[in-house]
Amino acid sequence: MSPRAGVPGRVVTTVVTIVMTAMTALAFWGHSDAHGTTTVLLLDLVVGTAACALMPVLLHRPVTGALALTVLAALSPVATPTATFGASYVARWRRFPVAVAVAVAGVGAHAIQGVSRPQGGLSFGWWVFVVVVAYAALVGWGALGQARRSLIVSLRERAHRAEAEQGRRVAEARVAERAQIAREMHDVLAHRLSLVATYAGALEFRPDASPEKLSRAAGVVRAGVHEALDELREVISLLRDDDPEAADGRPQPVLTDLPRLVGESLDAGMRVRLDDRTADPAAMPATTGRTAYRVVQEGLTNARKHAPGVPVEVTLDGRPGTDLVIDLRNPLPDGPPAVPAIPGSGTGLIGLTERVRLAGGRLDHEITSGEFRLRASLPWPA
Repeated sequence: MSPRAGVPGRVVTTVVTIVMTAMTALAFWGHSDAHGTTTVLLLDLVVGTAACALMPVLLHRPVTGALALTVLAALSPVATPTATFGASYVARWRRFPVAVAVAVAGVGAHAIQGVSRPQGGLSFGWWVFVVVVAYAALVGWGALGQARRSLIVSLRERAHRAEAEQGRRVAEARVAERAQIAREMHDVLAHRLSLVATYAGALEFRPDASPEKLSRAAGVVRAGVHEALDELREVISLLRDDDPEAADGRPQPVLTDLPRLVGESLDAGMRVRLDDRTADPAAMPATTGRTAYRVVQEGLTNARKHAPGVPVEVTLDGRPGTDLVIDLRNPLPDGPPAVPAIPGSGTGLIGLTERVRLAGGRLDHEITSGEFRLRASLPWPA
């Protein structure tokens, strides 16, 4: 296969052929003065013409073209420029042993040429020495060019691989960002909207309630929707801000905010008991405290969705230097609830498990002895 192909290859072939034809013509002109016999001139003319005609063959089939030019160089010095160019071209585009073999053939051809057409003022021994040095230089120069080309190709491949790797990392970052957005949206909105749905369900199934209770429930629904919108804006600001603790200037929920979370559930009619045995909740790192808050929030949301009306017990235990253990359990409902259960996406516990793992903890959930149990363990640095 030709090292060069397409339109640029044809352009190079044309240019090289023209240049080597000019050099062959100069060589023929120089030797025509020294050897003016008709036979010699005719031989040089035929060899020169054949050498020029072989240039396209050399550029497309370097080894074949170089060997053919080497044979012509043994017949006439007019073919020396094209033969030496052929050896250099082979050294640049073919393996080193092949280039050496072509160079040895060229030295042999010029040795024959030195015997049949002696160079004036230069002994045969010096002639062979000069030819050997010249071919060695040509092979070395071609090998250097081939090594440089290989280095450039290698660097380009490395750049392409680096670009592909960067593209893969960007894609992974986008996937991770989408997962983070999904977790934040679920953790914040699922809890708030489940409260709204609970009050809305009460309005639907208790139309005979007093106007005061209906007005209060409607007000809670309206307030819950506004709070859901505020928390949605907070989540979006959090995801856009480099400092997650300073999004919109509002702190993120931590462990000390659990009483407020439980109070919201109590206001919605849930039966929740919080048993906080932690040594110093305020000393917990904000990231770990936020994860603990989300665990309890998701547990209460699931209980409100799938087991409305049953009591929920939340127990927290831990101290700095140990693990914070969160245990949330509730009995399974005996029968269908009076108010239909709120449909869930089925991905809440999956996202919560990912969140806990990212915090270096562990999350387990199971149904045992007629109750649902959610248990999380989070590291609490000293």
